[in-house]
Amino acid sequence: MNRSTYVIVGAGQAGANAAAELRRQGFDGDVLLIGDEAHAPYERPPLSKAMLLWPEKTRCAVHADGFYDEQRIALRLGVPVVALDRDARTLTLADWDTIAYDKLLLCTGARARRLPLLDALKTNVHTLRTLDDARRLASELHPGQRIVLVGAGVIGLELASSALELGARVTVIEAAGAALGRCAPPLLSEFLCDVHRSRGVRFHFGAALADARREHGEIVLSLQDGTRIAADAVIYGIGAQPDTALAQAAGLTIDNGIAIDAGYRTSDPHIYAAGDVASRQHAASGIYGRLETWENAQKQGIGAARAMLGVAAEADTAPWFWTDQCGLNVQLVGDMAAPHWLVRGPLDGSPCVLLGLDEQGALTGAITINLGREMRSARQLVERRAKFAREVWLDAGRSLRELARSAL
Repeated sequence: MNRSTYVIVGAGQAGANAAAELRRQGFDGDVLLIGDEAHAPYERPPLSKAMLLWPEKTRCAVHADGFYDEQRIALRLGVPVVALDRDARTLTLADWDTIAYDKLLLCTGARARRLPLLDALKTNVHTLRTLDDARRLASELHPGQRIVLVGAGVIGLELASSALELGARVTVIEAAGAALGRCAPPLLSEFLCDVHRSRGVRFHFGAALADARREHGEIVLSLQDGTRIAADAVIYGIGAQPDTALAQAAGLTIDNGIAIDAGYRTSDPHIYAAGDVASRQHAASGIYGRLETWENAQKQGIGAARAMLGVAAEADTAPWFWTDQCGLNVQLVGDMAAPHWLVRGPLDGSPCVLLGLDEQGALTGAITINLGREMRSARQLVERRAKFAREVWLDAGRSLRELARSAL
């Protein structure tokens, strides 16, 4: 009797956890995990922080050494997949090897959105998406170096924090009117920017790049308002694009990523997708959307593996992510576009919680600052859309755990 072969393309957070989950659920066929990078699967959050600050002692591998051999998970690393034949159910690798599959999981992730104006400068211009990117970037971050960051998203602010700790002088340029525009409420954005300013970061908001060139051995960026900024190196992060090239060439449905149903299945019943590249339809709006977070990649990889085996997925939970910058651990859960926000405690760098309420007074989002022990309860309250009087929410004498128990 022939053994089934399940192939996973993309050896990142989603792919590595999918492979592990197949074995955890008792799948006894062949499991092959293919990655275009030469490194064993690793986690991305440390790249903007620990990998720059403490590269020698930072370990970011998803699984321990020996895990893949112990679990009989075959790895093909450093060899991209160049073609997918859905009719034959085969993959062609860059070395011309052909792999047959019974079921296929695409975890091809996302790539940095390019900015040709800066790419044209070639040297001393960086994006941060991979381990090799982080290693190249580390060579630029020295005391006194003038570093310009283009893009004030989560990664941009984390890099600003790391560069400052390494002694660099940091300027941040953002085309939008504020930092963290897509993922945080204004009061958190303003607070974090004030913390960065107090440490020496200079910000330019509403600042679109007009020109970038080399002059007398330095990079000079010109903004549309005429401002000129000199730099020794530039790092830009202006978002990511799902890596759908393989899926698109194979004729799979694409809608802001590889479109999948509630069971992670693509438009081909033998092919699944998960992680940054996967796009699911929101029940309320009907719009397909993606989440680019560590937790989403983790959960979708596990969920897709279960779906491939016909095992029920775990229930959905409110989306959660975190950022570490300027000595602050900030954790966020739920809807960051909530119209009303309350601050439980002083918003001055001390431990506190931000609570986001909808127009009906239900809790739809929450943020902890250096108070991670409250996040589990905050998440439960968000998922229950808990309602309390304003004075109850603001009473720091009552723990969120106590409120979560009373909201049952």
